[in-house]
Amino acid sequence: MSRSDLAGRVTDVLTVDVDEFNARAEEEAAVVKRELDAGTFDNPQAMIGLEYEFYGVNRGTSALARVPRRLLEYIGFEKELGLHNAEMCTSPQPLNGYGLQAQEAEVNARLRTALDAVASSDLRLVSDGMWTIPPEGEPANEYLTSSVADDGIRIASNMSESVRYHAMANTEGADSAGMRLDAPHVSLSADTVMPESLITSIQPHYQVSHAADLPEYFAYALRVAGPLLALGVNSPFFPPDLYDDTPADRILDDGWMSNRVHVFEAVLNPDGGTGKVRFPHDLDSAEQAAERIANDDTVVSMPVEETNRFDDAFSTFRVKHGTYWRWVRPVFDGATESAANARIEFRPIAGQPTVRDAIAFQAAFAGLLESLTRREHPVASLDWQDAHENFYEAVYHGLDADLVWITNDGRETRDYEEIFSDLFAHAKDGLESRGLSENETAKYLWPLRQRARHRVTPADWKRNEVRTRLDDGEGFADAVHGMQRAYIQRQSETLIGDHSFADWLAD
Repeated sequence: MSRSDLAGRVTDVLTVDVDEFNARAEEEAAVVKRELDAGTFDNPQAMIGLEYEFYGVNRGTSALARVPRRLLEYIGFEKELGLHNAEMCTSPQPLNGYGLQAQEAEVNARLRTALDAVASSDLRLVSDGMWTIPPEGEPANEYLTSSVADDGIRIASNMSESVRYHAMANTEGADSAGMRLDAPHVSLSADTVMPESLITSIQPHYQVSHAADLPEYFAYALRVAGPLLALGVNSPFFPPDLYDDTPADRILDDGWMSNRVHVFEAVLNPDGGTGKVRFPHDLDSAEQAAERIANDDTVVSMPVEETNRFDDAFSTFRVKHGTYWRWVRPVFDGATESAANARIEFRPIAGQPTVRDAIAFQAAFAGLLESLTRREHPVASLDWQDAHENFYEAVYHGLDADLVWITNDGRETRDYEEIFSDLFAHAKDGLESRGLSENETAKYLWPLRQRARHRVTPADWKRNEVRTRLDDGEGFADAVHGMQRAYIQRQSETLIGDHSFADWLAD
């Protein structure tokens, strides 16, 4: 698509009447609620799925690289925000031993094909939380802020043909998105939401059996979010040229462990406001979840394309859900009535060093939701404000976060060993309740147990690498870039198969 064609599509989107769009979304929320009452979104068993984002780099230099769109189509990956991004979505599977095996096998099989295909273009796909080496000859701030005006429409130069994201910079209320970064010693302002393309993630899905039980599962998902995020932090550094002129020691002392969370919130939320990207509140009912989606602030009122899907009956509602950005969010959809489902998307976890690590988070999240709900674990009574603070403590400090938990016997604790012992015990219990053997469960949880045991996350590994390089006399930019190349090199040897980040710790 030419730039002028894209600008024309953005112009068309901007003509969609916002009031009519919102009114239709609210009407369709009533359809969702009727289907909830009818049991349409119920399923015979829990199901799991996964979204997995990557970014492209040059195989020789590890510099960020644009992935040709035709190549993405060839390997069956989807476009993401930046021209350097690629996304894979797995096929939903039942939560049991075979289902988890199928998830891991599908990711490995498709990723192996993708890696071989992009190698012919001298590219590599990287699983990570944030890139730090910009394209060759192009500073990160320039890559992230470059844009042009085409017939009055602002177009980000390095963004994919995502009309919704381009339109966000051109609405009358364009300040509904901050389009900036404001982390310790980092500040950047842009005319578009392109800075969000700094980050990549994995997003496990858990589909509940009975949609009416969604609030209970949702409450537990919120309470495990902090501890799981603490285990998964993997974005402690921005590209070096985004930092202010600050001593490296101060950057290390003041830096956060999950800058990915900040990027998503700062770029897409109103300047200085809470906005749409946030840690959500508990739900009273599944119907309330539908109402929240329908009533959420509209950034861009997109036109709706209808097909012959079952969920075309609430197609505008589904479009609105596309900008319902919460760190844990409910989803209602289904191509057919028999496939209609209610599920939870768990969105805090960054891309991980290996596929085995990504699947470990998927297994742990699903196992926890299975066990905590079935056992009626008392952590459900943890105050929402405490769960909220746990989440942001994990953002800032990773496994050094001051977390609060309620143990299986109903005691409140801040003890690290007690928290993670209880967490892993229930993840194990949940997986075994779905028929996994003790050995299978141990295999899936091993990578995360090792992180907790050694108190080392991928973010810690990166910080240790940079610290070592600084101690050896390297400048900050060289130290961060050297760390990133080392990360990518280690990943090239361990991304697929039986390896995990735990193997990195053993070396």
